[in-house]
Amino acid sequence: MTFEEVLIQKPTERAQCAGTALEEVLVTAKDNDSLTVGVYECAKVMNLDPDSVSFCVLAMDEEFECDIALQIHFTLIQSFCFDNDISIVRVSDMQRLVEIVGDKVEQFEDAHCVLITNPADGSWEDPALEKLHLFCEESRRLNDWVPEISLPER
Repeated sequence: MTFEEVLIQKPTERAQCAGTALEEVLVTAKDNDSLTVGVYECAKVMNLDPDSVSFCVLAMDEEFECDIALQIHFTLIQSFCFDNDISIVRVSDMQRLVEIVGDKVEQFEDAHCVLITNPADGSWEDPALEKLHLFCEESRRLNDWVPEISLPER
């Protein structure tokens, strides 16, 4: 999908397309062992090797909406992503995100932040990841710096 094709899509189509692309990228990254899950684990990766980070997903659900500490972490992660040109999105269904990235639900108690990293041998090409980068670029042009994506239901 080209940048021009993204521009002519309606906002709801863009969001649905981005949700499907995000699920595809997460599954591929999981298969390639290119996922980091958890706020603290993600912060460590960002601190040690920010160039290895390709994409960031922040997940929020109603249970944690009033968690001030988590909101501060999100603000710091967002700032880091902006400073390092890392595309970032927000999802509102953390449970669905855990279903995609985890083998066991209890395995990821803290799936509030998920990083998609490049493999050790360099970057990987993925059309779905390119769609997400284009979606984020277009969202930034519309002053939506951390767009929210809905993951498709199973």
